[in-house]
Amino acid sequence: MMTNHESTLEDGLDSIDRALIVALQEDGRLSYAELGELVGLSPGGARLRVLRLQERGILQVVGVTDPLKLGYERMAMIGIEVDGDIRAVADAIGAIDGVIYLVLAAGTFDILVEVIAADSEALFELINERIRAVPGVAKAQTFSYYSIHTHRFTWGPR
Repeated sequence: MMTNHESTLEDGLDSIDRALIVALQEDGRLSYAELGELVGLSPGGARLRVLRLQERGILQVVGVTDPLKLGYERMAMIGIEVDGDIRAVADAIGAIDGVIYLVLAAGTFDILVEVIAADSEALFELINERIRAVPGVAKAQTFSYYSIHTHRFTWGPR
């Protein structure tokens, strides 16, 4: 059992918050009663802590799927070089249906974009007609996926 007297790091998370995050990364279906028991809180106390983590954007409990096993035949990562405002280009690309993950990056590419598509034709249309058409996209290099090898969500807080 943890106490409320334990120190809080710069990120504002205490040991209870951290334990809740780890527990939910391992099993996002745990009840508030189970979470409370793990960290020494009532079910209501655990619920309030989880809600606070969600409101702060630290935690989101979702069902993780493999798009390649759900009927999407194509997945790819696209490395994009930008001419102009990187955030504006990222905002425009992030709004495109089929884009499932987007990060601003350092190195050869300014933006890395993960996409899913129903088939090869849909992937081509997504990249050629929608992503490459965004103003500021100077170059796009596609890395098609064969399969998802490792998809890990249990790194825990620092």
